[in-house]
Amino acid sequence: MSGLSAVEAKLEAESKAFQLLQKELSIVIESRQRLESQQQENELVNTEFQHLDQDSNIYKLIGPVLVKQDKSEAATNVKNRLDLISSEIKRVETQLNDLTQKSESKKNEIAQLQMQYQQLAKK
Repeated sequence: MSGLSAVEAKLEAESKAFQLLQKELSIVIESRQRLESQQQENELVNTEFQHLDQDSNIYKLIGPVLVKQDKSEAATNVKNRLDLISSEIKRVETQLNDLTQKSESKKNEIAQLQMQYQQLAKK
């Protein structure tokens, strides 16, 4: 019976590790969704800038105050923010792919342990 309890303990440990991976995966997915939302918002602002005249007034909200900002400076800030968000999305996508692979590997490992446990339990 010691083989059975060893497999059971390993199965329990692997299940906990899998649950932790799933939590981490959901956090990364939320992060990606938040970044995509920010990217869409900034792309919308960038599109609106293209429709403005050069002498249009642009205001930036800083705390409770609207501060006038130069159009070229504002456009540069938005483009830089878009670049930063894009690189962050790439980083998060890499992390997401890595966690997905680890999760699938852990799932297969758990399935094998379950089969092993069932075979030992039959004996």
